[in-house]
Amino acid sequence: MYTHYYFIGIGGIGMSAIARYFKHRGVAVAGYDKTPSALTHQLEEEGIAVHYEDDVTAIPQDVEHTFVIYTPAIPEDLGELQYVRSHGYALVKRSKALGEIARGQECLAVSGTHGKTTTSTLLAHILTASGEGCNAFLGGISKNYDTNLLLSTNPVLVAEADEFDRSFLQLHPHIAVITATDADHLDIYNDHAHVVEAFGLFAAQVDDDGAVIVKKGVEVPLENVKARVLHYAYDTPCDFYASDITPLPGGYFDFTINHPAGRIPHCRVGIPGWVNVENAVAASAIALLHGTAPEQVREALASFQGVKRRFDIRLNTPGIAYVDDYAHHPNELRASISSMRNIFPGRKICGIFQPHLYTRTRDFADDFADALSGLDSLILLPIYPAREEPIPGVTSQLIFDRVTIADKVLIEKEALMDVLQARKLDCLVTFGAGNIDRFIEPIEQMLRSRE
Repeated sequence: MYTHYYFIGIGGIGMSAIARYFKHRGVAVAGYDKTPSALTHQLEEEGIAVHYEDDVTAIPQDVEHTFVIYTPAIPEDLGELQYVRSHGYALVKRSKALGEIARGQECLAVSGTHGKTTTSTLLAHILTASGEGCNAFLGGISKNYDTNLLLSTNPVLVAEADEFDRSFLQLHPHIAVITATDADHLDIYNDHAHVVEAFGLFAAQVDDDGAVIVKKGVEVPLENVKARVLHYAYDTPCDFYASDITPLPGGYFDFTINHPAGRIPHCRVGIPGWVNVENAVAASAIALLHGTAPEQVREALASFQGVKRRFDIRLNTPGIAYVDDYAHHPNELRASISSMRNIFPGRKICGIFQPHLYTRTRDFADDFADALSGLDSLILLPIYPAREEPIPGVTSQLIFDRVTIADKVLIEKEALMDVLQARKLDCLVTFGAGNIDRFIEPIEQMLRSRE
């Protein structure tokens, strides 16, 4: 029986949800992270001890009763990780811990190289708003519930199935969605073919009497899948798709969800953007197959408030609009910029982008430049390294030189606020998965002071 759970990398969005889960179960929870953040401060306020120095003396010394969970996003040479490995602690990756928690529950999983956080959070909201309830481990902070963890006595678990480090292969869902299988995490997979192969392995782990719902046109090898295979799309007729899509003011849409058992007319998602119509179709597909009533699906979609840092509209006035988005892959950037053009027609869009990882920058420099060239102006920041060591010759300059718009600058992040102060801004967006989130509040406050 473990009485202490210790987390190495506790500030990660997935790690913090599991830490909160064990705290709720009444055991002692503590952990390490490299830097303080809003999320680690929240954990501390909830009674979880967090420290920010690599300090083995902070690890519970009761080896027999301490269970250690770590994220593969931390460096292998971290002193605390080496210490628990050499001293006989029970030790698993985050993905293994989530897999064990999911065991014995009906797992509804959302996977894909993008779109999974909003879709899984929307699914969890549908089940919660319907009154059924669920346990949910989310990859972002739900704005409806201000948390990344939902708890329920109902043995249904909504999981964001993360392909990084092949984590999603620890899950055996009853129903799963696959939103995209773009090339990403090539430091793990080496090439796109291995990314696609991993999604095929994930699909094959879905229960034989369950279902795999694949976005139409997405490449997934399905020959070993025993579950029922269905497809969803934005507006292309298939098993689940939207029709009668009518634009509304502010970037919202009225639409009908078509599904194998009928139609749900006059749906509307509580957050704008055409991509959220597509996310709504995917989330609704799982909910409907799970057994949620169509009317409850429609009501929940309308009350969905979105996810922090997922196309999060922070400010929207005739004088200035500000959106923050987690986009860190070229296709995510393209979708986000497309949504902004739709929601803010005719506005001049200035984007601030912080590339995430040296390997991703190296592998997709051309694609990043192509996507960012869809902006009116670009402020580019240095690469956020996360877990990686620098790669010679790989800097943000690789992207910068290839961007085709004339209005572009490459600056250190310490100069960002001064650069923004000196600019006349119409529509601003921050992009990235690194520590660019530390600028959200200061930017919003500065823009509001101009009103």
